[in-house]
Amino acid sequence: MSEVPTADAQDVRTQACPGGPLLVRGAATWVDSDGIEHPVTRPVVAVCRCERSQRLPWCDGTHKFVTRTAPSVA
Repeated sequence: MSEVPTADAQDVRTQACPGGPLLVRGAATWVDSDGIEHPVTRPVVAVCRCERSQRLPWCDGTHKFVTRTAPSVA
């Protein structure tokens, strides 16, 4: 995945949830794999990694019903 958070790099923290989303803390925006910039309006957002969410790039819990595992974050 080529999505990236934007903000002061020191302030942005990410945490991959096993089999679930990527939690992003402190980002101002999120740039998805198509280059579209999404504003972040919360202190912590869950970014979809299974790519099946109906609210991409945000997680909607669909990963709970998908049998394949979410891709790793580099």
